[in-house]
Amino acid sequence: MQSTGNTWTSALRGHRHSPITQAMSPLIETVLFVFSLVALGYVSGAIGYLRPETGEGVAAFAVNVAMPMLLFRTMLGADFTSAAPWALWSVYFSAVVVTWTAGHLITTRVFGREPQAGVVGGVSSAFSNLVLLGIPFVLGVFGQSGFDILSLLVAVHLPIMIMASIILFEVFGRSGGEGKSLIDMLRSFVSRVTTNPLIIAIVAGLLWRFSSLPMPALPERIVDSLANTAGSVALFAMGLSLSRFGVSGNLKPALALSGCKLVLMPAVALALAWAVGLPPLTAKVAVAAAALPAGVNSYLIATQFGTGQALATNQMTIATALSVVTMSFWIWVTHLVFG
Repeated sequence: MQSTGNTWTSALRGHRHSPITQAMSPLIETVLFVFSLVALGYVSGAIGYLRPETGEGVAAFAVNVAMPMLLFRTMLGADFTSAAPWALWSVYFSAVVVTWTAGHLITTRVFGREPQAGVVGGVSSAFSNLVLLGIPFVLGVFGQSGFDILSLLVAVHLPIMIMASIILFEVFGRSGGEGKSLIDMLRSFVSRVTTNPLIIAIVAGLLWRFSSLPMPALPERIVDSLANTAGSVALFAMGLSLSRFGVSGNLKPALALSGCKLVLMPAVALALAWAVGLPPLTAKVAVAAAALPAGVNSYLIATQFGTGQALATNQMTIATALSVVTMSFWIWVTHLVFG
């Protein structure tokens, strides 16, 4: 990925384009890649080549095997040499809290969905696609220095968002949280955390990293082989799921949640980055990360908890399509504000 980023960066430096033009090339290429995989899954289900229900099995593989391997490998290679960037984290996750709350309230109060679906609405509104879309985009627009900043978010983003999702699902419960004592809720939460394959992979990766033990060649090849399938398999599963759920009945909430993700969250991040005085490049990366559309993880979380899959799928599809325009707009705005 780094070599790809350097290629993009060199090409961009060779052409004196505006920031908007710089943003378009890596973003459009990645969006086309994402939509091609989703479209393949959708067509496979729509024409009957694969049963749409197959998407559940494919998604289960992504959640329980491929994504944990990707997280394990990410933790092994994450850069923890820098001091904890509390200002960056504070800006970004404050924007997450505001947007998640808005998405939850829109889903439950405006569209009358159950509280569990509200959690999916919240996570879909606030969960940026930092890896599949964010990494190539930031490398292409901001180069290696921007990627170094983004990696500080990537290292903590998924664990925090998954933990927040688990906590909120336990708070609202399978039946709105009625009849569950605090002890039962804590016991259920601990059980879900300690058995969650994504959390286990993060902890295992960190433990292996800090042990300083070398990774044997064969296990490393196995991890790499499975990790490299995570994004593609998950996106294909989303397409299969979309062919079963369709977009009818979820278009308005998906559009509203896409507005939260693509407009509200980067606007909050930009205001906070300016207020706390983040360095210009850090501020630009923070806003760009907040402006990214929701990725496949919101769908995987919805699948894991068995609710809101159609809502998450539709919101991801709509937001990713619209992001070609909105991302370019926010890059332009950050250049005006931060130089």
